[in-house]
Amino acid sequence: MIVLTAHGTRDPAGPKVIDELAERVRARGEPVTVAYADVRDPDVTTVLDGLHPEAGAGEAVVVPAFLAAGYHVRTDIPAQIAASAVPRARVAEAFGPAPELVDVLVDRVRQAGFRAGDAVVLAAAGSSDPRALDEVSTAARALGTRLGAPVRIGYAATAAPSVADAVAGARRTGRRVVVASRLLAPGLFQRRLEEAGADAVSAPLGAHPAVADLVLRRCAEARDGRTGRGAHPDRHAGQDQTVRLSA
Repeated sequence: MIVLTAHGTRDPAGPKVIDELAERVRARGEPVTVAYADVRDPDVTTVLDGLHPEAGAGEAVVVPAFLAAGYHVRTDIPAQIAASAVPRARVAEAFGPAPELVDVLVDRVRQAGFRAGDAVVLAAAGSSDPRALDEVSTAARALGTRLGAPVRIGYAATAAPSVADAVAGARRTGRRVVVASRLLAPGLFQRRLEEAGADAVSAPLGAHPAVADLVLRRCAEARDGRTGRGAHPDRHAGQDQTVRLSA
């Protein structure tokens, strides 16, 4: 059983994407239920408490549908697992700068009308955690290599430069500017990208088949013991960072 855990948003488009992603994974033969770390219900504790032994509660894997391992992934989700009836549930790694997501970014940017010679701004949610920002930089380098184009980074919140400032900087090169959305779902942050003044803005990553591939890979890694087996929120005490996919 995969417990696919998203941040949560009041925008109804966000849960729709998570539900679509869960359905893609189910279609490949893996049972999936959805939980939220914040904003929406049910939380991870509630979902794990509701699993019956015959439904595979003992084999449950919590897969954080987060693009970076910030506060929610490092602290909130482990705490919710520890408070549940399955406190030793396995926890997968967050999505991070996985190659599957670079594939999705390339697809989305091309669908948005990217053409040779364009400048690209990789737009992420933003974070105060340098590890999360490092992951964005890794994704930007990989995207630039795949597109053969210069890629700047902009943030929808928290970090600098803003997406609008990054677009303005890219505009000074005289190129068309395309924003590559490194958000999982539509919402407030995606609207900020669309208002940043670029010539084109890609759709969020969404329930792309490659994102479903990544969910299954993260689950398999956790089951193989390549990630943490249980929840230990005390190991991450004192971290004060929040990463959101959309708002």
